[in-house]
Amino acid sequence: MAMNADTMTTPSINLSFTASAALSDNLQRVLTDLIALELVGKQIHWNIVGPNFRDVHLNLDEVVDIARAGSDEVAERMRAINAVPDGRPATVSAATTVPAAPEGEILTSEGVAYIVSAIEAVVATLRGVDEDVDSEDPTSSGIVEDLIGKLEQQAWFLSAEVRKPVR
Repeated sequence: MAMNADTMTTPSINLSFTASAALSDNLQRVLTDLIALELVGKQIHWNIVGPNFRDVHLNLDEVVDIARAGSDEVAERMRAINAVPDGRPATVSAATTVPAAPEGEILTSEGVAYIVSAIEAVVATLRGVDEDVDSEDPTSSGIVEDLIGKLEQQAWFLSAEVRKPVR
């Protein structure tokens, strides 16, 4: 049967779950920090110089990929539970807990120290919202917990590039 403008209907999605304001706010905090981490990760990626350059440069792409995929997953989860994500630059800049990236070239060891602190800020946000998110929406909590594991692993990988053995 052919469809024409008179017989077409707008599909509706009737989801049975709608996020509370608190859940929406918590997921927005996560989204904001992931977008910021993606941006500062590229900033450091472009401007690091010095020992272990290539390894750190490539590892920063992994951090950026995790942040980008994570922000997309969080934003899409927000839409699935009838929340509205806000990834506008002004929103991210005003709300992120990620420290501002240094300007200009940066030595690899300093870049690693900075990006590890940025990852730690994001993980602190993730851990800070996880219990409340889990109490309302275990599916969203699963996303949060997966991101914690991935980001903590990246912080470990990066810090191992520049630290000395403990004896």
